[in-house]
Amino acid sequence: MQQKVYLGLRVVAGLMLVVFGSNKFFGFIEMQPGSLEMGAFMMALFQSGYLMKLVAVVEVVAGFSFLTNKYAALMAVVLMPVMLNAFLSHLFLDPSGIGGATVLLILTIVVMIENKSRYKALLKA
Repeated sequence: MQQKVYLGLRVVAGLMLVVFGSNKFFGFIEMQPGSLEMGAFMMALFQSGYLMKLVAVVEVVAGFSFLTNKYAALMAVVLMPVMLNAFLSHLFLDPSGIGGATVLLILTIVVMIENKSRYKALLKA
């Protein structure tokens, strides 16, 4: 049963990542402005050009990785700082929009916990 639950959570995370990452390229989901502080922060990120494209690429690649379960452990490590930044920026700048970031952060942590045996060599002193 645990494997089926993990599979479901991984697929949900993968789909969310592919959709939200693709949205940064194509803009098919209208983004609500939220707070002024968050709007200013996001404007700075979008005006930098490369940063949001890099975040979008990481999200899409991680999403496909989670969906196919190929390199999911590696992509969870690469994705974690992106999701942590999304969560913290919403926590401090726009708490009303924290839901999606919280879900994806928790699902990324679930994928990391499920793959913890693969990280043992990295964590040896």
